[in-house]
Amino acid sequence: MKILLIEDDVETAAFICEGLGREGHNVEVSGDGEAAMARASASGWDVLIVDRMLPKRDGLTVIRDLREGRFAQPILILSTLDALDDRVTGLNAGADDYLVKPFALVELAARVNALGRRRQSDNPETRFKLCDLEMDLLSRRVARAGREIQLQHREFELLEFLLQHMGQVVTRKMLLEHVWKYSFDPKTNVVESHISRLRAKVDRPYERELIHTIRGTGYCIRALL
Repeated sequence: MKILLIEDDVETAAFICEGLGREGHNVEVSGDGEAAMARASASGWDVLIVDRMLPKRDGLTVIRDLREGRFAQPILILSTLDALDDRVTGLNAGADDYLVKPFALVELAARVNALGRRRQSDNPETRFKLCDLEMDLLSRRVARAGREIQLQHREFELLEFLLQHMGQVVTRKMLLEHVWKYSFDPKTNVVESHISRLRAKVDRPYERELIHTIRGTGYCIRALL
């Protein structure tokens, strides 16, 4: 994907460019809000990553002005501000996602990839298949090896999110935000306990494990050889 990174900190910009470049993305950098407006208005961007605190024109103003000018591409905010009100303000300004600094590069890459897929598809997927595991969002049916699996509501949403990011690592923070809609860490084992219950239904009755723990990072659903 072609990504415009609007970030004035040189070290942070270099870190992001190197990391996303290894993922196969083409990242260009703009260092202030004024210059970013002209760059962003050019066509061809798949995703914008915007630091909230920028010289000359702050990130929120850049986003609002772009949206008023009918800029439709996905925008992700980077910010050191992590209060609920700050997140809400950023999203209300027109951002599609909000990531707090400091962040893990693997999480930034996962969020950027998710935003890119959202833009590329006007018709979201309603069916997922991984090996002998099948999920139909319209009928709310999950089956493995032809045998139907009964999932509770939160288990279903958790599996759906994992399959939407098939082959990618998702962090505990991402699961809390997108499955439980938490903007904070409740300091409980809610994610771990639901992953355990999901594995008991989706993995343990079968020979091949699909849900994997990535130590120190999060989880990934994929078929290992």
